[in-house]
Amino acid sequence: MVEGDGVSPARQRLQGAADEAWYGTALSNVNSSPGRGTPLASSFLDLPPALITEIFKHLNARELSLVSCVCSLFRGLSSDSHGWKDFYCERWGNPVPGVSMDADPVFSERTWRDLYVARETRSKAFLGRYQTDMMNGHSNAVRCVRLLAPANLIFTAGYDSILRIWDLEECLPLSWSWPLGTTLRSIAVDMKMLVVGGTDANIRIWKGLPDLKHIFDVGGACASEIVLSGHEGPITSLSMDDFKICSGSWDMTVKLWDRGSLACIRTLIHRDWVWAISLRGQRMVSSAGSDVYSWDVETGRCLRVRAGAHHGQAYAVECSRSGHFVFSGGEDGIIRMYEDKVVRKKGLEGRVEFLEELNNEPIAFWQPHSGAVHELAFEDPWLVSASGDGALAMMDIRKVRKRNSEFGRLAEYVKVKSPWTVVSTDAESPQRMLFGSKQCFYSVDVGSDRIVSAGEEQVVKVWDFSHALEIERRVQASRMIRLERRFKRKQGLQLKTKQHNEVCNSMSKKDVDSEGAVVWQGRGIKIKG
Repeated sequence: MVEGDGVSPARQRLQGAADEAWYGTALSNVNSSPGRGTPLASSFLDLPPALITEIFKHLNARELSLVSCVCSLFRGLSSDSHGWKDFYCERWGNPVPGVSMDADPVFSERTWRDLYVARETRSKAFLGRYQTDMMNGHSNAVRCVRLLAPANLIFTAGYDSILRIWDLEECLPLSWSWPLGTTLRSIAVDMKMLVVGGTDANIRIWKGLPDLKHIFDVGGACASEIVLSGHEGPITSLSMDDFKICSGSWDMTVKLWDRGSLACIRTLIHRDWVWAISLRGQRMVSSAGSDVYSWDVETGRCLRVRAGAHHGQAYAVECSRSGHFVFSGGEDGIIRMYEDKVVRKKGLEGRVEFLEELNNEPIAFWQPHSGAVHELAFEDPWLVSASGDGALAMMDIRKVRKRNSEFGRLAEYVKVKSPWTVVSTDAESPQRMLFGSKQCFYSVDVGSDRIVSAGEEQVVKVWDFSHALEIERRVQASRMIRLERRFKRKQGLQLKTKQHNEVCNSMSKKDVDSEGAVVWQGRGIKIKG
């Protein structure tokens, strides 16, 4: 709700869109009707379904769900609305990367609304019970771990210079490379490409083989490996999408590579060692020294620098899939959340001009660790951090969203001042802490129902929440059975007590025997009448 106003922003947007649509329909009817007797649309329901669907596009996911409860017409229109596809992909991307939902027979029978609700429900699993598995194989500390959920694979690398591939379900090794002769510090992977960076300043690439169970032939012939050179210092971080590969290095640069030609297309200069990068479409976020940068990768323009974001080095940076929220973690053990919208408008002669927003302050922060934060991983709505204190912190950002704004879909570019303000200077509390090691955690990755972490302990740890919802359902069912049995026992006890009281009451009353004597049952005395 807006302070000082009794009408919510959602209702204002819906009412404004409805009024605009109604007046447009009325004007159209007036212009097209030959006589004055033609009736105009007198209510929202009189509008054409196609127009109502267009109005629904102004709503966010929560508002669209509420509208679907109004009537059967709204439920049908809201369920078929393509807005649910935008809601889903904005938060989690394509359900199966590289595969169209319409072409997949499994997904074609489900609507985007069903997928959205199922994924939102599944996110509650991280509050439930988990199982842990540990994978041994590395002979030295593990610097990086990545999860490829669609293929049920885990990729790890570290100081022993060996890249390993593990089965996510069985937690068993599938393949590993020959020693690559350098510390491997970063991994980026999808279904078609595996990219690894090390301290020798080289980037190694393997292309996917669909017929191979573990997709990438890292232990095969050297001919399957592609090496990119260009950096002058160790590669510390990698990120990629369908078109670009980004690499960050201690040479104080981030290089953008064309994924098709593998040619370097742009170099972004920083003021210190680059520690982490996160690429999201046209936007990229990086951390160098203690600063956090925001970039437009199409133009190479630096949109924003948050100088001194952390006391000490800013080791970790992550952002939401839409790019609107940025998270950073550093040597001070603090995790900060920023809103990263940028105003973009057309200037003279059609040129695009960027205006940096004035608010560079964090909208929330957490301080769950006693050591440095080495890496962050985000799977909406969960942010997970790996720290030098040997713990993982799990933070649900929905609380921050709900408190700071209207909790809705955010446009990519806005024309008004950012609504985000810092309403509290107190640190947020993490929803959950996972204590799995007495040694430093260097890396963490998160999927829809699993968390994978690794560090100095040379062990890769998998936190499996895939059965949490089922376990919770069984626990609830068992609790209901116990409550029902307890209620029945209580009812039986009350019935027995009632019957006993009735017997006692009847025995306490006087009665007359066959001889006409009054018998006092309580005393056993007979009195002749």
